Amino acid sequence: MIEIKNLYKSYKMGNSSLQVLKGINIEIEEGELVAIMGSSGSGKSTLLNILGMLDVADEGDYKLDNVLIEKLDETLAAKYRNKFLGFVFQSFNLINYKSALENVALPLYYQGLNRKSRQKTALEYLEKVGLANWSSHLPSELSGGQKQRVAIARALASQPKVLLADEPTGALDSVTSNEVMGLIQQINNEGKTILVVTHEIDIANMCKRIVTLRDGVILEDKKVKQVLVS
Repeated sequence: MIEIKNLYKSYKMGNSSLQVLKGINIEIEEGELVAIMGSSGSGKSTLLNILGMLDVADEGDYKLDNVLIEKLDETLAAKYRNKFLGFVFQSFNLINYKSALENVALPLYYQGLNRKSRQKTALEYLEKVGLANWSSHLPSELSGGQKQRVAIARALASQPKVLLADEPTGALDSVTSNEVMGLIQQINNEGKTILVVTHEIDIANMCKRIVTLRDGVILEDKKVKQVLVS
């Protein structure tokens, strides 16, 4: 599903450059639930941005679903993002003046679905995350956990190949974090490929594989006995 070979990335810092990724090699199979761990500055956010086609590597190959992703203009990158990827962020990134239903339906608008189809699909995904009864509520009327569930429903609504979750529990308390990870486990068990960027080992252990980055290289890549959320 994802194949990365000899990935390098650096950023200009005045007259010098900072190398953030230093030859990353990784393969992720369809249906895996992978945690990407690392402290601040380890390169995990840069890697996620490249995987999400929000940034481009200096060197190396990136294949997503057997499609070589390279040197895409913004229009084509947006098309591929919409086709292949769903995003979940720590800050939820919901539109405050739109209801839960409208937030979930938004990516379907960009796929060209008519209003009736968008609303029907959005309601189905809100029901999937247990929030059908909250479909008309604004984000300000939802708890943190509910907002993240709406964000997950929005990410899933366009039926992406891969779900990229960037610190999805970072703004939540421990109980709500477990609920959200339980939902992520459920979605993964249904066959969805999911990458979770986190700095929390207990969240990483709820995944099936942990890839640890340090100073731009993969320090460790191991399968783990998954801690299931009851």
